[in-house]
This record gives sequence, structure tokens and C-alpha cells, in this order.
Amino acid sequence: MRKKWLWIAPLAIAGLALFIAIGGQVVMYLWNAILPDLFGFRTITFWQALGLLALCRILFGGFGGGHGHRKCRHRGFAGRCEELTPEERERIGQRFRPDPAGGA
Repeated sequence: MRKKWLWIAPLAIAGLALFIAIGGQVVMYLWNAILPDLFGFRTITFWQALGLLALCRILFGGFGGGHGHRKCRHRGFAGRCEELTPEERERIGQRFRPDPAGGA
């Protein structure tokens, strides 16, 4: 098991560094290709692009925590119905059944 980590850990670190470098280059390229012409902003360097990428991740993407809350939010109607009591299920079911008298 230890031999496995001897080559996986350096590959993971290299992959992360490559991912960050590519992300910085993409942000820098897109910023410099679009924003100076449209809005008159200055061009940015690679390091400024990395800072901007990190700032956007903090402001809009978070740090990857709180995945448990996403499950609760996206479990759908069936998942929410499992928590209802039989009386609540019957009351909700009556709302969706067609009226036998033909009314609205």
C-alpha cells in the first residue's frame, strides 16, 4: 500500500498544479481577450488571474463544504413525501385528485 502512495501522491500534486496553471491561463486569456475591448479594463497578468479565480471561488463556489445540505435540497418530491405523516399525505393527495362533481 505504501508503494502505491509513493507514485500517486506526486502525480496528484502535479495534476493539481497543472489544473491551477491551466485555470489561471484560461481566466487570463478570457479577461484579456474580452474585457479590455468591451469595457476598457486593463489587461491582467497570470498571477492576477489566479487571484481573481481564487476570489470567485471564495465568493461564488465556497470551499466544497456542506454537501449534506445539497442532498436534502435536491432529493425531490418522493424524498420529501417519505417524511410526511399518513394524515398529511392524505390531505395533499386530496388536492391533486380530480373533483368527481366536475368542478374546478
